[in-house]
Amino acid sequence: MAYLKTKGIVLKEVYTGEADKIITILSKEHGKMSVFAKGARRPKSRFIACTQFLCYSEFLLFKGQDMYTINGCDVIETFSKLGSDIVKLTYAAHMIDIVYDTIQEGQYSAKELRLLLNTLYFLLNSSKSPDLVTCIFELRYLCILGYAPYIKGCVNCTEDYIENISFSFKKCGFLCNKKECLFEDSSALRLLPGTVKALYHIVFAEINRLFNFNVSKEVLEQLKSITNKYLRERLDKNYKHLDYLKKLKTDI
Repeated sequence: MAYLKTKGIVLKEVYTGEADKIITILSKEHGKMSVFAKGARRPKSRFIACTQFLCYSEFLLFKGQDMYTINGCDVIETFSKLGSDIVKLTYAAHMIDIVYDTIQEGQYSAKELRLLLNTLYFLLNSSKSPDLVTCIFELRYLCILGYAPYIKGCVNCTEDYIENISFSFKKCGFLCNKKECLFEDSSALRLLPGTVKALYHIVFAEINRLFNFNVSKEVLEQLKSITNKYLRERLDKNYKHLDYLKKLKTDI
């Protein structure tokens, strides 16, 4: 029998049969995996906890003809308490959507998994704004995927020491205030100094220091507009959870 032990977080759960589930997990070594959980919906099932959405567990899997089947599992960390805050839960679902769309089966995903787990931990346990936590995740995740913006200097003239910085979605990076550089993208967004610092930190900070900063309300609003648009343009998709959040916050 071919058994596999791996740690993973549940990205998706689909009910099947009378009491079974098919879950999709993100694993460090194996990327996105579809796993059959027999009887996981029964109240007394030993798989009930580890097959819940946003639960991070260690799985013992048996390789069947079509997919893996859970033979045993132990919960490592659960983020189910995010369900008590509709805004935080929606942001978490937004992050999961991004990961689900961009990870393939069999893809080594250590950086992606670590970032997701760290972000969910801060979203659940930190007093930091969920908006800021999500901005950090969006941009840093895009960097992992290879979509890091050029922010070491001007993306057009490559000068390192620049002032009055603008962000160009067209050029994917910073533009200085030279006329010939701004001419490259007339729609470039002039950045607040705090936004420049925040972007630099998100792109270059060590993972264990990634969330160790705060920003003003004005900077956060500008940062949100940048990361949301940059995400849509790089992945060529409009993520519906963000639209839902805008409506939700308006209603609140």
